[in-house]
Amino acid sequence: MEPHKIAFFCWESLYSVKVGGLSPAATYLAEMLARHHEVHFFTRGEGEGRAINGVRYHYCQPHGENIIAFSRDMCTRLLRRFEEYDDPPFDIIHFHDWHFVEAMDALRSRNTVLTFHSTEYGRNGGNFGDWWEFGEISAKEWYQGYIARQVTTVSKHTKTEVMWLYGVPEDKITVVPNGISPDRYRLTVDPGEVKMTYGIHPLAPVVLFVGRLVYQKGPDLLVAAIPLVLRKRWDVQFLVAGEGPMRAVLEEQSRSLPVQFLGFLPEEEHLRVLNACDLVVIPSRNEPFGLVLTEAWSAGRGVIATEVGGLSENIDNFVDGIKVPVRPESIAWGINHVIDDPVRMRALGVAGRRKVLAKFNWDTVTAGMEDVYRKTLGEGADAGA
Repeated sequence: MEPHKIAFFCWESLYSVKVGGLSPAATYLAEMLARHHEVHFFTRGEGEGRAINGVRYHYCQPHGENIIAFSRDMCTRLLRRFEEYDDPPFDIIHFHDWHFVEAMDALRSRNTVLTFHSTEYGRNGGNFGDWWEFGEISAKEWYQGYIARQVTTVSKHTKTEVMWLYGVPEDKITVVPNGISPDRYRLTVDPGEVKMTYGIHPLAPVVLFVGRLVYQKGPDLLVAAIPLVLRKRWDVQFLVAGEGPMRAVLEEQSRSLPVQFLGFLPEEEHLRVLNACDLVVIPSRNEPFGLVLTEAWSAGRGVIATEVGGLSENIDNFVDGIKVPVRPESIAWGINHVIDDPVRMRALGVAGRRKVLAKFNWDTVTAGMEDVYRKTLGEGADAGA
């Protein structure tokens, strides 16, 4: 693809404000594109901006009494920054999720791409919300899908969800999965030594949960499954890495269980725990893609995951992971099925790492996004197809 000038609008990044999986997905994609293109990243943060790994970051510090007002103020501030760098004009303007709907409306005559990393419906665990924010955000997502030149989703599941929820035409949507750099998540550690730092016997099997402690991610389902796991094997230990509004309730429910809530872990410690655990459990109620899955596979960890969204789409059952229904009894069954078989758990992780290397490497993912940019610009024989 010929070099182009590209603008990213994303409310988080690895080098300013990090909230969840969106930050590494957007940050690393921008860096890969910057190898051949001029990429500007408009986001939240402090300072006048800087260049990192070839990407030019432009920051603002928005304010607002709620997430709707906050995002509207962010749009206003970053549009002003965008205008400072729009000469020569940006060829592609790439928006990530709903937070920049006002900016996208102001630039709707331009070559715009919208990526749905998730939907408000999905973030509520596959339920329609009953509060005003749900309706406001969903309406913004509908409008963005309507005015975008091209739309991408991170999985076939999310593509179907966007078509169903918002009536976005199928031929306007391209699936471009999230990429990953597997070697970032592979770390040589002594598992027993890492376990002992958390007061766990070095031979005890450890099950790890990584994610936000919210309804969508299903940490309550895992907590409810733990007593059923302990009936089979009493010495299994559970580590929960992440923060969220459910933490206090989950800690109360787990008071008599072998569970430690670690909160948000720094990157180095996250990698130590990930590479020391015996099994990663992803009990989500809704999961557009599931970056935790590819991180676990990159570290060669076996995975038990609920059969939803991108998890179901990407796991080959009993080959590189085990898929189970969204309920505590099934999650416990999946853990119990392999917890006594270290060789089987390792085999699942090895197969998962092979899949990551073949399917989710950044070269393949970046080429897929460049194909979307060609369609947006009307370049090539397949443009608009």
